[in-house]
Amino acid sequence: MRRRALLALPPALLLLTAADEPMLVPDVSQRDVEIQYSFTGADLLLFGAIVYPDGRRPSKPPDIMVVLKGPDQSITMREKRKVAGIWVNADSARFRSAPSFYAIASSRPVDKVVDERTAAIYEMGVDKLQLSPSSLNDSAELDRFQKGLIDLRERAGLYVERPGTVEITDGVLYRARLPLSARVIVGDYTAETFLVQDGRVVAAAVRDITVRKSGFERFMAVAAEQWPFAYGLVAMMLAVGMGWAAGAIAKRV
Repeated sequence: MRRRALLALPPALLLLTAADEPMLVPDVSQRDVEIQYSFTGADLLLFGAIVYPDGRRPSKPPDIMVVLKGPDQSITMREKRKVAGIWVNADSARFRSAPSFYAIASSRPVDKVVDERTAAIYEMGVDKLQLSPSSLNDSAELDRFQKGLIDLRERAGLYVERPGTVEITDGVLYRARLPLSARVIVGDYTAETFLVQDGRVVAAAVRDITVRKSGFERFMAVAAEQWPFAYGLVAMMLAVGMGWAAGAIAKRV
């Protein structure tokens, strides 16, 4: 909202306004994360500096929030129900843009830093994620499915909240650590840092992170994508061969 308002100002006034605001200079310990067969997750260090105009620091210490976000996914949640002793699919809900991974760290609890409206605009917290549901008009039922999705991904280590873990040194330098689960998917991730002063986001900056497969896993993924017929044929032949070998060994034992 505020960025659009600034763009409507005359160029000279826009430069003056921008010069009065602090800036963020962020970085991340790993911009390329490679997934191999032994990948058990990663611990990313997100750090940087706050640059104040004319070097003047505010009398009240600022707050920092760091959000690590993975590619969006379209996902369907289904609810199981027991009918005549058999578990069957019952109600379902589809979300068009659920982050495959989401982690947030903050210098203080989010509700102590910003109000509900600001948290919703910037998606600060798993309960503020905009999942874009494409079904269900019942808000209570939709809320139940959304909480179920968040709960499942929290237990899988894909949604993480770490309030009060961002360290700010002398009001200038900051650092935070966020875990990257072993279950993450490949793709482009973003690490976005927010500088908050008096409940208002005064600066934001983004660094990109790429998660990709390497080694044999990458070869297999590329083969399955580029040569699906040959990949399926080879996989079938390997399965038949291994089955035959297992049967031959069993007969001799």
